[in-house]
Amino acid sequence: MKILNKEELQIAEGVLLKHFPGSLKVYGFIYGINRKKPSTLEIVVDAWPDFKVIICRPDPKNKHALDFMKRVTYYSMDEQILRKMLTEENAVDWSTSFLIGGFDASHATMLKEVSSDRRVNNEVYTMVHLLYLPDSSHLPTPAADSDLESRISSLSLSHIDLVNQTWKFGGNKQGYMNIKNLISHFPSCCITDGQGQPVSWILVYDYCALCLLYTLPGHRGRGYAKVLISTMARRLHTDGYPVYCFIEEENMVSYKLFKNLGFVEDPSYRAAWFEFNF
Repeated sequence: MKILNKEELQIAEGVLLKHFPGSLKVYGFIYGINRKKPSTLEIVVDAWPDFKVIICRPDPKNKHALDFMKRVTYYSMDEQILRKMLTEENAVDWSTSFLIGGFDASHATMLKEVSSDRRVNNEVYTMVHLLYLPDSSHLPTPAADSDLESRISSLSLSHIDLVNQTWKFGGNKQGYMNIKNLISHFPSCCITDGQGQPVSWILVYDYCALCLLYTLPGHRGRGYAKVLISTMARRLHTDGYPVYCFIEEENMVSYKLFKNLGFVEDPSYRAAWFEFNF
């Protein structure tokens, strides 16, 4: 097992680019790290340069790691090598609470077996669709008059509380810290009212997935979500970001919205989130 350095992370990014959509979340983390976005992760592989498994895990040397939930993400081309890394090589710290997010759901049985052998509690947190946009040129252009276009801008740090209060996983100090990090270092887009306050917005996670799409109840039904997704997707494509999102299986409204805007899905692939030691 090897921890990748800066030069090796550049090479790994290029390799993962060839394995979409399964590699998208790991690719997104490394994309950000390679562009000097703040991160509390270290990246390990089973071998170099011909790796079969790549894992993003909390960096024990990073003093800010405790400010965020302990998250693990991986991409694997060989389940047996992955199992070995998780069991014999201790690629993750099984003594702590952590979340493995966005992994190939076909590995669920193996993860349950490994955690059970270690007497670690596990819970399937959620199953999701992974939708991505191969080409922004096919994005439909939502009708937006000059007044609406003049009200499209980016979120600022003064909007953290508003976003945190409306986020499904927010409303607390950790949510505040997460949103502050995203607004400070990653693209965001919002539509404001006549007083310049956001009424609809979308952000980008630190693994580059679109997230936190929300419109205040009194401003819904005006097509704001379509305008924000299209605006953000074009901006991300122009800047070289991957354009993708995770949609929970029960959220059919968002699923249909993104599909209608040209996002596609590999029908054979599902992603999942597991919690351990919670």
